[in-house]
Amino acid sequence: MAGVGVKLNRIFEKRSIAADMLGFVYSVVITVAPMILIIANILLIGWALDFNQEPYLTRELFSCTILYTFIFSLLVVSPFNAVLSKYMQDAIYAERYEDILPCYYIGLLITMILGCLLGIPFCLWEHIVGGVEVYYVFTGFCAYISMILVFYSMVYLSICKDYEKISIFFFLGMAVAFVLALFLRYRRGWDIAYSMLFSLTVGFLTIGILEFAAVKRYFSRNSSRFLPVLKYFVKWWPLVVTNFCYILGLYIHNFVFWTSDARMVIVDSFVCNQPYDMATCLAMFTNISATVIFITHVEMHFHEKYKLYSEAVIGGKKSDIESAKRRMFRQLGNELMNLMRVQFIISVVIYLLCIVILPQFGFAGAVMQIYPCLAAGYFILFLMYAAILFLYYYNDMAGAVMTTVSFCGVTLLCSIFSMRLPEIWYGLGVVLGSFTGWTVAYMRLRWVERHLDTHVFCQGMLLKQERAPKPSGLVYRIQTGETKKKGI
Repeated sequence: MAGVGVKLNRIFEKRSIAADMLGFVYSVVITVAPMILIIANILLIGWALDFNQEPYLTRELFSCTILYTFIFSLLVVSPFNAVLSKYMQDAIYAERYEDILPCYYIGLLITMILGCLLGIPFCLWEHIVGGVEVYYVFTGFCAYISMILVFYSMVYLSICKDYEKISIFFFLGMAVAFVLALFLRYRRGWDIAYSMLFSLTVGFLTIGILEFAAVKRYFSRNSSRFLPVLKYFVKWWPLVVTNFCYILGLYIHNFVFWTSDARMVIVDSFVCNQPYDMATCLAMFTNISATVIFITHVEMHFHEKYKLYSEAVIGGKKSDIESAKRRMFRQLGNELMNLMRVQFIISVVIYLLCIVILPQFGFAGAVMQIYPCLAAGYFILFLMYAAILFLYYYNDMAGAVMTTVSFCGVTLLCSIFSMRLPEIWYGLGVVLGSFTGWTVAYMRLRWVERHLDTHVFCQGMLLKQERAPKPSGLVYRIQTGETKKKGI
């Protein structure tokens, strides 16, 4: 993401209020704009079509369909995108651009197969047991598959540093969805809920097709070498575990509370816990700015220190290497502390606004009881994610795995325990799980700092490793006069 840092530096170097605002807007565009566009568009379509007049069961069925579409499409993509991203980066570094399309195709095939293995049985259950019409179930399944394509293709465009294009694609897709929803409702007379679901499905598919076309435009040659991609999954399995456990940890506490007495079951298929899920959404948005802050600061400051250290390792003296390393880790600590300070101020302000304003719009009772603890948990969670990305910088796969596994495991166990506590402590599982993951990540960063020289200078191989028959243990023979006479 070095290209992002260059653009941000060009914007912020003007040192004016307008430049600061432009830099913030650009940071939002390259980080959280796609998610904001989708949520805003759903709310806008609902307002334009007067979605609130629909029966309660219809509204909940639509909401759960969209909720499941996002959560499980993200979970399906998560085990693969980190490894495929690593393969793509290595191929670009080695200028093997013809290997990108095989990587894209084989990854898409594996992801779609896994998505269908999870989605088809659920859709059959939804129709047969839940009694939902076939056309509605099929449309929901198409939305789910389209989101898998969207999330999967975003990885490749992100590697190409085409963040602005990703946001443009989402804007176009959501514009198509909005116009189509109005047409289907007011021109064709379709039901409100199905008009929204169908139009959003078309919008998601439009985004996926645009992303696919962009990938094809960037990488037109195809080497048809698929086996090396599969070998990467074996070699870089820690990336699979890390990414999957992190995404699973984001939602595993929701899954726990979907088993509580307060859960709601829709058409004998969808399970949710409205107060807890809504509080989770509010807590995530309270701290989502941490992503923007992290991208901005790391790309503007830390990446430069990391680059200087790498250059010192290649051709510098020992004193230069040590000096560059100290400056790099000092900058790393400063970035984590700055992220913590700035995000704390933002989170407190947003929290106070939510406490004051949201009850006037019907968000009260259990939602506002659960929200504070979850907001604190997500504050720590985003700090933990920043530390994981720093571990990626130093190729500490063991530390990343330990961080996410401990985060996911502690969140699961503590959420089961907190489910028996009063509502105000429901989010304790997220707090303790995130704090555990953050502690492990910080300790690993300190360990990396102490052992960085070993990691950088002592990882090479003097002899090429390969599979072959064991050579003979005989080194040489001592020839004597007797052995010469016998011809030995």
